[in-house]
Amino acid sequence: MENKGSDEVETLKTKFVSVWHNVKYSWALKLKTSFSRNSPVLLLGKCYHFKAEDDDSVAEACSEACGEDSVVGNAEAFRKDFTSRVWLTYREECPPLPGSTLTSDCGWGCMLRAGQMMLAQALILHFLGRDWTWSEAMALQPLDTETWTTSAAKRLVASLQGPSRPPEHGPHPPLQSQAPGSAEEADAHLKEMYHRSLVSWFGDSPSAQLGLHRLIRTGLTMGKQAGDWYGPSVVAHILKKAVEEAMDPGLAGITAYVSQDCTVYSADVIDSHRAPRAGQPSAERSEAPPNSQSNQPVSASTLTDSRAVIILIPVRLGGEKTNPDYFNFAKSILSLDYCIGIIGGKPKQACYFVGFQDDSLIYMDPHYCQSFVDVSTSDFPLQSYHCPSPKKMPFSKMDPSCTLGFYSKSAQDYERISQELSKVLQPSAKEKYPAFTFVQGHGRDYDLSAGLTPEKREWPFIRDPRRTVTTIGDFVLL
Repeated sequence: MENKGSDEVETLKTKFVSVWHNVKYSWALKLKTSFSRNSPVLLLGKCYHFKAEDDDSVAEACSEACGEDSVVGNAEAFRKDFTSRVWLTYREECPPLPGSTLTSDCGWGCMLRAGQMMLAQALILHFLGRDWTWSEAMALQPLDTETWTTSAAKRLVASLQGPSRPPEHGPHPPLQSQAPGSAEEADAHLKEMYHRSLVSWFGDSPSAQLGLHRLIRTGLTMGKQAGDWYGPSVVAHILKKAVEEAMDPGLAGITAYVSQDCTVYSADVIDSHRAPRAGQPSAERSEAPPNSQSNQPVSASTLTDSRAVIILIPVRLGGEKTNPDYFNFAKSILSLDYCIGIIGGKPKQACYFVGFQDDSLIYMDPHYCQSFVDVSTSDFPLQSYHCPSPKKMPFSKMDPSCTLGFYSKSAQDYERISQELSKVLQPSAKEKYPAFTFVQGHGRDYDLSAGLTPEKREWPFIRDPRRTVTTIGDFVLL
């Protein structure tokens, strides 16, 4: 009887905490982000300037910040580009999460959401290309309400009364609609199908290929549970497993690689590009993207023996705080068109960093509670998966623990990426160590974990007892 009473108390406690988080994160504060007209804005490899486009200083400023291949745009172009990125936030009224009775990730799932956004950007590059923007992006209204909404109040009452659970559903069905007439309309229609299918993979149901339920189920094998705090390095490994285990044929042409101890082993990445996924033919796909040109998604019809690789690199850019010597390094990373962003944030408050201006990072914030959306329908609303309001944060407030992400579409592309990043990684006079390194060969050739159990090998950093190190969280400081 005592155990039963204790379980009821814990259940009631969990319920009230969940209700409080749902209400807390239903607020949308009226806080407009300020941008300077005198400095270029970098967004995942694209450069924008908010001055008049006929100003001669615009091209010069962007060229200095982004290199010769920079893209010059205006404020509206930046807003459309930013809003087109997939935004994944807290959700409530979801089916119970694996291993728990929780129906929301409010208050603890922000790092998982940030990881999902990074993964979504990789899939956008893979299927749609960096130049793609959502046709309805400019129609979204900014999140500027000053008080919590009526719907938030209704959710509070419903939560206290015990909300009903939406039924589980199957995979997202193929979209059925009449094909447009012109080739241009057909291409736009096809890209919108990819956009909608991509978003559906991140739905909040057990059947969603890359949804929260799948990520938490994967985390259970690493000792993490729903309601726990997930660090950026653990999330990198969870994302890798989720991509590898996804059964949708549309995801067979892409895999993921996580660096070991801040080291990228080139032979392992190249093997990931070439090796077919277990139980599936190499790069088997149910559909083919529009084309496979340099700024377009990879096509299985032209790369029959190759897969794209999402490269995830957990790093620590300092000790207690981010070392200012790494600020320019982070800027250089976010200036690359194959960068898919950085997941990190403030301590215990995760963000998805996608760009910068001057000494401030531009990020997408998952700390906003929205209602469950059933993505199994062919016309589910997309508006809540796109954010019209960018936020900024000084580099000095960035937590040093983070994971960097890159998209490599082929082994040849990886060779170029590794060469370019090696130049970026050259330490300055102030820096003692690069954030990470590239090493030729396989990780097993340098294996320090031969005597460890498979469970311990899951963690991203293996400590060499012969070295003197300082440890903080999931990371090792040299």
